Amino acid sequence: MMFSVQHRIVYLSILFAGTALADEPAPTGFLEGATLGVLSRNFYLNSDYRTPSPSGKSYKAEWAQGFIGTFESGFTEGTIGVGLDAHGFFGLKLDGGRGHSGTGLLPVGDDGRSDSNYSSGGGAIKFKASRTTLAFGEMTVETPVFDTSDKRLQPEYATGFLMDSREIDGMNLVAGHFTAFKNQDSSSPKDDFYGYGANTEAGGISFLGADLFTNSPVGGALYASELSDTWHQYYGNLHLKQSDVFLDANLYHTQDTGRALAGAIDNTAYSLSGKYSLGAHGFTLAYQQIDGDTPFDFVGGDSIYLANSIKYADFNGAHERSWQARYDLDLGAFGIPGLKFMTRYVTGRDIDGTHAPKGGAYNPFDGDSGEYVPQQGDGGKHWERDIDLHYVVQSGTAKGLSLQLSHVSHRGNTAQAGDDIDRVYVVIQYPLTFGPF
Repeated sequence: MMFSVQHRIVYLSILFAGTALADEPAPTGFLEGATLGVLSRNFYLNSDYRTPSPSGKSYKAEWAQGFIGTFESGFTEGTIGVGLDAHGFFGLKLDGGRGHSGTGLLPVGDDGRSDSNYSSGGGAIKFKASRTTLAFGEMTVETPVFDTSDKRLQPEYATGFLMDSREIDGMNLVAGHFTAFKNQDSSSPKDDFYGYGANTEAGGISFLGADLFTNSPVGGALYASELSDTWHQYYGNLHLKQSDVFLDANLYHTQDTGRALAGAIDNTAYSLSGKYSLGAHGFTLAYQQIDGDTPFDFVGGDSIYLANSIKYADFNGAHERSWQARYDLDLGAFGIPGLKFMTRYVTGRDIDGTHAPKGGAYNPFDGDSGEYVPQQGDGGKHWERDIDLHYVVQSGTAKGLSLQLSHVSHRGNTAQAGDDIDRVYVVIQYPLTFGPF
């Protein structure tokens, strides 16, 4: 008898919640284990398009202040502890006129102007038995097959349930099912997440997986997900951390299912990377390849754990091959603790999207021209260069205050889907944490 990913998730939730009853830990208490935090985030984003952007704007710039409040309770006493997590957000526009809106920091109204302020809130009830927790409600999620991002003023959120079980030493079992979403520039908990051609409009996403050998220098992960009537996606990871060497391999395979709302998909994507640390210096090389007539697609802003998915581009085009060289420097070794520098360069080529199935999301029919228009052409190539400087105050009354300056440049030919763009980020954050109580 065959079961869907969603059915397996429900079964595993019952199984591990039940087995957890035999190993009840000492309770911490609802308030005794609670923490309350407020993160102040000041964000400036400037995008200078060297070719016209899809909105017709050659320049976008916004500056905004956000406050992210979080409350995480402990658990009540008893065989099954009960707790509550809650979050609230308030965003305020500091600068950004109608002609410069659309960076993703602020909602944009029908008149093309960004809102002067917006707010949202949500939460989840959670249950714990032994080392298994089960949460229902609105939350952030972090798995290789579904990962809400935190790249702008407000984090993304998803509504559903998430199970996390650590009953077996060295293994972390995860399962989830989510059907409602809140985007980074929205107050609504009823949005949808969109990929390059796929989206969550048909219902939602379900997944299950395991992080393996978590206490060992050699680790790995296996995950599977189902996007309603769109795809089955499978993920595998193997990594090694030994002394000053870190090796990492990631593999995805995506196959259409159900009504195949994004069209026929048969796509394999993988990346291999190696980092060598020499004192304060870090050197990384990476290779990534996409095998398939469609791009490697995903929903949720960070749901791609491939090595060459970076600040602007994901280097995930159909048949694309890409290479990365990266350098990290910890300036704490030179008398400036908390200051880190990073630069990297990624180049991708051999993109060919012309063989994507006609009529699918990656090669739709254009009624105006009467032709199929693939998202990417033949012979696509591009590159991206990132420069990042990040400082965190290490002591004193301002401890935890961070300043991040980033510059991104991306260039490519017309056969790939990205814009020619120069982008500047300035992010200042200050966290306040209270508790446990």
